[in-house]
Amino acid sequence: MWDIRCQMSDVRQSEIKSHRDLIVWQKAMDLVTSVYRHTEGFPKTELYGLTSQIRRSAGSIPANIAEGQGRRLGGEFLQFLANARGSLLELDTHLEIAVRLGMLTKESHAVLMEQLIEVRKLLNGLMRSIRSSMTSN
Repeated sequence: MWDIRCQMSDVRQSEIKSHRDLIVWQKAMDLVTSVYRHTEGFPKTELYGLTSQIRRSAGSIPANIAEGQGRRLGGEFLQFLANARGSLLELDTHLEIAVRLGMLTKESHAVLMEQLIEVRKLLNGLMRSIRSSMTSN
């Protein structure tokens, strides 16, 4: 059985007790909060359209990270991290659509993209670490 607590090179094993201890989950939660704030001014006609899609894809990122970490098996965790990465790319696309439709300013888009890129880097790094650990065991 593989345990994510052993895979955080910058955190001691005893410090990772739940998904809340993962920096990638924390940053993904910050991204969700920012997404909600930046979409508050979207047209009410889009509440069940693009606004909902953007918020749903954003919320799915930390949710998949949490669910995967709870599984504790490397292969399963990787699958959920891959789902989180898919949701991240979905969010990227929806944000681009919002900019093109004039619903999201370029400034707001830049702020959200900065956070999105940070989460993407952390997510990819965690996935690499898990894969590496699985092949060395």
